[in-house]
Amino acid sequence: MASKRCLFFIILATIVVSCMITQVKAYTSSYCNHESRCPGQYISCPSECPESNSNDPNTKVCRIDCYSPKCKAQCKHNKPECDTPGSACYDPRFIGGDSIVFYFHGKVNEHFSLVSDSNLQINGRFIGHQPTGRSRPFTWIQALGLLFNSHSFSLEATKSATWDGRIDHLKFSYDGEDVSLALGGLSSWKSPEGEIEVERTSEVNSVMVNIPGVVEILVNVVPVTAEDDKIHGYNVPSDDCFAHLEVQFKFTGLSDGVEGVLGRTYQPDFKNPAKPGVAMAVVGGEDKYRTTSLLSSDCANCIYDSSNVAEKENNMIKEHETLDCSAKGLFRGNGIVCKK
Repeated sequence: MASKRCLFFIILATIVVSCMITQVKAYTSSYCNHESRCPGQYISCPSECPESNSNDPNTKVCRIDCYSPKCKAQCKHNKPECDTPGSACYDPRFIGGDSIVFYFHGKVNEHFSLVSDSNLQINGRFIGHQPTGRSRPFTWIQALGLLFNSHSFSLEATKSATWDGRIDHLKFSYDGEDVSLALGGLSSWKSPEGEIEVERTSEVNSVMVNIPGVVEILVNVVPVTAEDDKIHGYNVPSDDCFAHLEVQFKFTGLSDGVEGVLGRTYQPDFKNPAKPGVAMAVVGGEDKYRTTSLLSSDCANCIYDSSNVAEKENNMIKEHETLDCSAKGLFRGNGIVCKK
């Protein structure tokens, strides 16, 4: 009898967890927590794009951003939109959480913290080229490195002399091991613990990275095109098309003390040195946000601390040492232990 009761609760728990996973995967509405810019609001997807996912990469999907001042759902493609808050595109142009446009050039072949919070670190590797006679190099973001929950993840645009849009130019790693992601729209990979998922949003060169409850990142790989070269005078060499990333971040629950080139613009009292309306407002901060590698959190202003993450995980384990099979225990999230 006890075994049957236990089996029943295991099946019930599986159903509950499956439903939770489905809700994370695709949503038709979302509740904005009180730390967001739309506190306590339920935002629903419009009929034009009723869900947040689609099997067709060319179809617009529902996007709900609780940190946008508009507080309403929008129909968008699953690729970065470089003219919206949370984006980092071009050479490199950012739009902060305060909606102000600014440029941060960094340094060639160096790494800088884009976001640093107590539970999340996102770094960018900058590549670039300095034409003869120019006082500074042109730069682009070539790779992202993430630290979270005692894990690391990286994605990068692979170097190529010429651009072929039919070839995938993305490379991934998780905890130091290469990640293989099948080609094709909507193919996906999830870490063994389910703490991070990567999903292709087109056949090649575009993905969505999701750390549930923390951040969602849309990434697209693009080259410096001949037209770009002509307009901006990049004078790129013939042996490198400078494949780089277009990125858009959607954050959940950033702390008030969040740091980083982009992260600080989400601080509630942040005064952006870039003035609205200035054509190319360049901000500094290289010394504050430089890290020694793509997967380190040692910049002067970084606040991510892996020891704090480990301590939180240990506390969670201790909290769940006493478990029971009852329905009450199940729905309090205490797990299941079968006792005769």
